[in-house]
Amino acid sequence: MRPMPALAALLLALGAAASVPAVAQRHNSNAPIDFAAQNIELQDRANRAVLSGGVDIRQANLTLSAARVTVAYTGEVIGGNPQVSRLDAAGGVTVTRPDQRASAQYGVYDLNRRVITMLGDVSLTQGSNVLRGGRLSIDLDTGRAVIDGSSVGSGASAPAGEGGVERQNGRVTGRFTVPQRGN
Repeated sequence: MRPMPALAALLLALGAAASVPAVAQRHNSNAPIDFAAQNIELQDRANRAVLSGGVDIRQANLTLSAARVTVAYTGEVIGGNPQVSRLDAAGGVTVTRPDQRASAQYGVYDLNRRVITMLGDVSLTQGSNVLRGGRLSIDLDTGRAVIDGSSVGSGASAPAGEGGVERQNGRVTGRFTVPQRGN
């Protein structure tokens, strides 16, 4: 795990929005998308498919899990395949990469922009570092993750979750671990 720069830690401690550098490994958004679900409903006239029931989606080293995912595709067909442009996920959304795990109520993966946006009770974990907020945006090209206090739903705070970090409406909260130092 790459150490967290002091500036990012300071931003998290002081502000309602923060930027967290992630491992700069670029995600291959051109890789095939594999999925598994209990049900699929094809809506060809609307250029979409609705997956439901324990949905698991994998693309390269990225995995998205949710209760329901709507797959939007363009009318353009290349090599016999429609071009997937967007995944809209709802219900216990989790996105994992080799070094990170993010969870939220909702998630949108825009394949054209190569950005994942997660909303509602967001948690981002990298190693033993934990951040919580209302909205998370992950740029898959740069590896940059931005989390802010915007919220979906209501409530001033929620019980402590992973790492004992309390969730507070409108603010980013977190915990950074530091290496043990000798006196």
